[in-house]
Amino acid sequence: MTDSIIRRAADMGLRMTEQRRIIAAVLEAADDHPDVDELYARAVAHDPRISLATVYRTVKLFEASGLLEKVDFGDGRARYEDAERAHHDHLIDLETGAVIEFCDPEIEALQEKIAAKLGYKLKGHKMELYGEPISKAARRS
Repeated sequence: MTDSIIRRAADMGLRMTEQRRIIAAVLEAADDHPDVDELYARAVAHDPRISLATVYRTVKLFEASGLLEKVDFGDGRARYEDAERAHHDHLIDLETGAVIEFCDPEIEALQEKIAAKLGYKLKGHKMELYGEPISKAARRS
């Protein structure tokens, strides 16, 4: 398990105010990919004194420090997740906007093989798949 965002931020020497701690805790508890407005709503539930500007500044600081990773699923909203979460890829449902995290060993191996074939050692990647659910009606066509 990776260290918490709070611990990693403190280890980097970032000043961790109580409001930053709350925002970090909200990020750690997220099982989705919240945008700043969603983070703000969740943080305010813990401390109504937190401003939207504080959330924006904190997210920007955490991202610049490598604690958070910004993800964009094509809906115009910057979303965030812990940069040290276990590797995974994303499938985005175009009808509902739901984001499904997955990791497939066959895909991972194929990516390594392609990189090696092209003369590279893969150091990382991001993969986002966009799809529509296969409905019973579409399968009959």
